[in-house]
Amino acid sequence: MIPSPRRHRLAAAASLVLLACAVHAQTSDPAAPNSPAPIIERPTPSRPGTRPPAAAPVAAKPASEPVAQPSALTAELFYEILMGEMTTRSGDPGAGYALVLDAARRLRDGKLFQRAVEIALQSRSGDAALAAARAWQETLPNSRDARRIELQILIALNRIGETAELLRAEVAATSQVERPMLMAVIVRNYSRSTDKKLAASVVERALADELNKPATGGLAWATVGRMRLNAGDTTGALDAAFKGQEIDPASDAPAALALEMIDPSQPLAEPIVTRYLANNPKASPDLRVAYARVLVENRRFADSSAQLQALTTARPELAEPWLLLGSLQAQARQDGAAETSLKRYVELAASQKDQKDADDRQRGTTQAYLLLSQLSERRKDFTGAERWLARVDSTDDLVVAQTRRAGLLARQGKLPQAREVLRGLPERTPEDKKQKFLAEVQLLRDAKQYQAAYDMLAQASVAAPNDTDLIYDQAMVAEKLNRLDEMERLLRRLIELKPENQNAYNALGYSFADRKIRLDEARTLIQKAVQLAPQDPFIADSLGWVEFRLGNTTEAIRILEAAYKTRPDPEIGAHFGEVLWTVGQKDRAVTIWKEALLSDAENETLQETLKRLRVKP
Repeated sequence: MIPSPRRHRLAAAASLVLLACAVHAQTSDPAAPNSPAPIIERPTPSRPGTRPPAAAPVAAKPASEPVAQPSALTAELFYEILMGEMTTRSGDPGAGYALVLDAARRLRDGKLFQRAVEIALQSRSGDAALAAARAWQETLPNSRDARRIELQILIALNRIGETAELLRAEVAATSQVERPMLMAVIVRNYSRSTDKKLAASVVERALADELNKPATGGLAWATVGRMRLNAGDTTGALDAAFKGQEIDPASDAPAALALEMIDPSQPLAEPIVTRYLANNPKASPDLRVAYARVLVENRRFADSSAQLQALTTARPELAEPWLLLGSLQAQARQDGAAETSLKRYVELAASQKDQKDADDRQRGTTQAYLLLSQLSERRKDFTGAERWLARVDSTDDLVVAQTRRAGLLARQGKLPQAREVLRGLPERTPEDKKQKFLAEVQLLRDAKQYQAAYDMLAQASVAAPNDTDLIYDQAMVAEKLNRLDEMERLLRRLIELKPENQNAYNALGYSFADRKIRLDEARTLIQKAVQLAPQDPFIADSLGWVEFRLGNTTEAIRILEAAYKTRPDPEIGAHFGEVLWTVGQKDRAVTIWKEALLSDAENETLQETLKRLRVKP
């Protein structure tokens, strides 16, 4: 027959109680200090090269029935637990909680205390859960589980001020191997507090015993620093990173914290990172790669390349640094070196079989193929470029690969076929549709079909009059068509819509400077662009150019030299060379122009400069 719902509930409750009773009977020390740790989110990994401990020899036992162990579980307690579960499941968790908690106290059973906590949390009673956890602590004072659960409940209730001593005890009881994981959990959990300054203060008090020990100070100070950083105290976070490195120079934790704070406004952060990397032969490769990425974000490409060169020399078997280095070399037009680095990455990535990083490797390999295709295209090896594109098999990168393929066709004079390739791309989102459109416009611009590009942009702008991407592109094409009033109108419209768009200020200011008109306004516009993007070498190039037009050649040389060092782009080289030529440094100017020609002999600004000055480097 089909049992009634009531019978179902009774059977389930009885099963739960029997399970709890079985655990109680089998657990000789439910409050053991090494019991599982809820606050530690994954088990401690074993150290490489170690073997698991050998099992201790077990004495032979006679094949007889096991001797029954006495249990504190009486019929009355069994009934109490059963009724607690039944009342909880029947919709009265308050009564069920009281019964289970009473049984837990009388049996001194950690599993029943945990069940009482669970019942309270299920009924959304944080105070009752906290009372159960504290009763657990009082009954079984050596239980780490009880302390950890109380700590978690207090954090969830945002009663951060009550957690310092609990956290101190938990840190002291955690092994050195588990410490890094514990510190990460502390930062994550305490950062959810509404009072982040209080949370930072509490964590610092809890870690007071660890801060001055050479073995733990680096990690502890870095944890304090992260809490300060979360509270908006950047100066305090930087001070913590400095103190952590001072007490433990080999720890990567203070350097990793300082890495997050590298910024022109924090000049003391970067030396912490560079000291760690310089003074530790076995410095973390991941941290050096992260530092290289930060340098790229700050447009310090030469410094980033130097870090990656050092890493690929010291650890040539690591794949990722080769990809980053190859990308920077390709950007700097060091095509031979870039090709070597990228091929090395592809080789290393193909030899790795770890499934955990398979997605990252596929993305990296796709990036390498696209860059290798670009390098082949630069030397007009279109067949080779197509071969690299054909190796891209990721559906996520289909649009990028097809866009590049269209560019290859256009470079070979097959513009109609190139446009068909782009129009055949899927449009899964409105952004896909927009990117297809802009890619087609770029094809027309590259082919110098400016009127066709302008018409496409003008038509699209009717449907989306406030799309700033369309406005900027239309302004740039208007300039190519010598519709300079239209270009200025569009750029001023863009500034009105998006006042933080540095490209609009830069483009308008550069246009004035290049035409030698309204130079004071040009400087003001470009200085605004510099404020918005102080590390952009192309905007610095514009500023150097307007200073040259104003007659400030010394300042122009200083600005342009720094910009060219940061980014040896042929257009920057054209301007830098012209200023040098004007002040009589003709040999140096010719050297700069020769370098620029090697990078891109077809650059319009470079060719126009050489033709106007009648120079053949």
